[in-house]
Amino acid sequence: MYAVILTGGKQYRVKEGEYLKVETLPVEAGEQIEFDKVLLINSDAGITVGKPYIEGGKVTATVREHGRHKKVHIIKFRRRKHYMKRQGHRQNYTEIVITGISG
Repeated sequence: MYAVILTGGKQYRVKEGEYLKVETLPVEAGEQIEFDKVLLINSDAGITVGKPYIEGGKVTATVREHGRHKKVHIIKFRRRKHYMKRQGHRQNYTEIVITGISG
């Protein structure tokens, strides 16, 4: 059984017991969170597709930790123009564990 949820402007395919890094959520580590924007649920009974979301569908998860991804290096360079700019970026994330899928 799996579901497709929408969080942080991105869609994720999730299964129960799966660890997932999503965009930062305003929840403390160890707390429960519910995702009600469920787009699709695939179960033994068949596939249920929302229009755009499934009514009554929800995915529950536990927040494991907050962290930052590895650094991404950005280099802007113009040849023969004596121009080079370097920059780095680390995106914040929230790691969650999927505990249940219902709908």
